[in-house]
Amino acid sequence: MPFETIRTRLTARPFMPFCVVTSSGDRYAIRHPEMAVATKAELAIALPDADGTPSRLQILSTLHVTALEPLDTAPAA
Repeated sequence: MPFETIRTRLTARPFMPFCVVTSSGDRYAIRHPEMAVATKAELAIALPDADGTPSRLQILSTLHVTALEPLDTAPAA
């Protein structure tokens, strides 16, 4: 997926939570714009623990991001 498409979703105001879908079928919920950072080649996603605290990073190649789907939640504040 083009970097610009991902960046547009991350910088949209109001931010609308979305799900990143990869070519392998993995799905990552982005509930807040600070949970992810996009570069031209990679997307870093902060993965939270059960209490919601970010505990690790998942690094994805933007070439393997196949879709950005809306989450059924309200916009992030």
